[in-house]
Amino acid sequence: MAKKKKIYVLDTSVLLHDHDAINHFGENNVAIPITVLEELDKFKVGNDSKNFSAREVIRFIDKLSGETSLQEWISLGPNQGKFKIALESNPREVNAEYVYSVGKNDHKIINSALFLKETEPKFEVKLVTKDINMRIKAKALGIIAEDYATGKVATTELERTGTYTVDGVDSEIIRQIFTRGKIDEEGILGEKKIPNGYYILKNGKTSSLAVYNQATDQIERIEKEFVYGIKPKNAEQAFAFNALLNNDIKLVALQGVAGTGKTLLALASALEQSKGYQQIILARPIVPLSNKEIGFLPGDANDKISPYMEPLWDNLKFIKSQFGENEKKHKAITEMEQQGKIIITPLAFIRGRSLSNILFIVDEAQNLTPHEVKTIITRAGENTKIIFTGDVHQIDTPYLDENSNGLAYLIDKLKGHPLFAHVKLERGERSDLANLANDLL
Repeated sequence: MAKKKKIYVLDTSVLLHDHDAINHFGENNVAIPITVLEELDKFKVGNDSKNFSAREVIRFIDKLSGETSLQEWISLGPNQGKFKIALESNPREVNAEYVYSVGKNDHKIINSALFLKETEPKFEVKLVTKDINMRIKAKALGIIAEDYATGKVATTELERTGTYTVDGVDSEIIRQIFTRGKIDEEGILGEKKIPNGYYILKNGKTSSLAVYNQATDQIERIEKEFVYGIKPKNAEQAFAFNALLNNDIKLVALQGVAGTGKTLLALASALEQSKGYQQIILARPIVPLSNKEIGFLPGDANDKISPYMEPLWDNLKFIKSQFGENEKKHKAITEMEQQGKIIITPLAFIRGRSLSNILFIVDEAQNLTPHEVKTIITRAGENTKIIFTGDVHQIDTPYLDENSNGLAYLIDKLKGHPLFAHVKLERGERSDLANLANDLL
């Protein structure tokens, strides 16, 4: 029996997540419920990434349709399926608005899928949405529903740490690394050899921290040294500092649970390198707390964003506290703040900027979509370094998960590239209490 072709019905959440989603379903047909068009219209104004996506989707559909009716199936191009807008029509057998409630857009979108299932019996109809509850509601009414798979990372890839332990290394090799500082690789790392890979080389109780330099094909020793008053407390933090301070590595991803020191290490290394950049920018996406949009908070723009930026200021204050008020480095931080050489800002506030001669730290990167991460990186100009920090298991936005967020996507796609380094910080160093929560709660 010939396998049925499919009609994929796309929800608004998919199009806001990836404005090019319509083109990612191969030879299958794609339909957008007319209710989704209404929602895109509401999102088209603004400077956020979802507003950009809404505008891009609207432009694409307008260009695709030309003078053709969107009620007819329109070819998406060679080796691709067809596209149309699905009108809001009441299915004969099962009606989502009767089953659930009238007037809700989710139910209208489900009805569009149900109607297509009735009127297009030669096709298998699937609803694609980032909304988990909407998928459940659709399945309850007999519609196949799934998450948007493009850009999702396999779970096994998330276990990659960027660091490796190599046992049984000849003790003479370890001695030479200690005394000379580096040694030719010559097969020591075996299959674990990757550009900018970090290693614990072991022989019994003897060990050495090292990094593989692909440019020289050598293994180089790493020492635990103070960086702007902060000393690494474990091997992973030492690895992180090496990546952060290496001028040849232009893109760094620091992954780890709360309290592992991701943001602190990134900020300390930025201050250490401040003379090499025109500006240091620390940014994070604003994810509203308790489902309250930023407009509900009192005060002007700065008052509204202050609660979201406070964790970044806390890290800066902690670094300043390592020095007395009259010490040179304490005064240097204060001077950089006053002169605007170091700024802390919501990510949306720097949207559209060209990032040249900047050290750019993006905190909580797990709350970004793959498209947002790509957009940030493509803004990089000459002498720019970008650092993404986050925990892929701590997602604060409803349409992302540990497999589909921008940080996981970045780590998966760029692993092994000479310009990129990834370190997963395993051990919490904030406090025993914080470690207890991470381990047992």
